[in-house]
Amino acid sequence: MTQRAQAEEELRRLSVEMRYLEQTAEALQQRIQMVNAALTDLTYANATLDGIETEKENVEMLVPIGGSSYVKVKLADSNKIIVGMGSGVSIEKTLAEAKADLKERLDELEKTMNSAQQQFRQVAERINAGRGRLESLLAEAREGSHSH
Repeated sequence: MTQRAQAEEELRRLSVEMRYLEQTAEALQQRIQMVNAALTDLTYANATLDGIETEKENVEMLVPIGGSSYVKVKLADSNKIIVGMGSGVSIEKTLAEAKADLKERLDELEKTMNSAQQQFRQVAERINAGRGRLESLLAEAREGSHSH
């Protein structure tokens, strides 16, 4: 195989790899955004439970109903929390159990976030290295075509 054919083959291989890496980076960014949204949601729930913990029964509270709208309610029982388990299933737990459950989920999401961010950094490094190599191959190809 001639040097030019080798360079063209490497260019082809590298451009396919770059497309794959860029798709992987996009997928990781979407995953990071989803995990971030879940972290925000659970952090908000955790802060709300912290607030409820210090309240007495029958205290008036504003409960978010979506769309930046709230409804005024009276707290009937601060020790009974309905916790969503996923797939439309919810379970009644004590406040302490609910807080422990949320803490566990937050810890898991933090690990997932750190892992996804680390994978993204690795993919970004490979993309940058690949781009550098592509540029030098293209420069060599241009020089080669000018010398003939």
